[in-house]
Amino acid sequence: MPRAKQPSTDDIRERRRKLHEDIERGGLPLACAVRRMREALCMTRARFGQTFKLTARQVWELEAGKSNPTQDTLNRRGKPFGFHVGFVLASQAPPDGPKPRSGVSLRSGRGDNIPPKG
Repeated sequence: MPRAKQPSTDDIRERRRKLHEDIERGGLPLACAVRRMREALCMTRARFGQTFKLTARQVWELEAGKSNPTQDTLNRRGKPFGFHVGFVLASQAPPDGPKPRSGVSLRSGRGDNIPPKG
């Protein structure tokens, strides 16, 4: 089977932009966000795991929503993208998109997604 053609720098940049846009719009379920981060980097599960000190199985479990990672683990995976882990109210999730099962989702690291107190 021939190897897949490596995407151009512009293609990778566009994937990352789209991922940020989707997260800014209201968060993504954790499993979906991890898969999209790996795909934006054009990495296999094994390579992604190697880079972030995980096994390919751990990456698969994260992407399948079958793992229970710590907040620190998730923040380390999201840091290169400028993401941090946080809670998202179900009412803030996009109406046409999947809802986070646990209420935990990746958000932009800018901090402007936090509603004002009061």
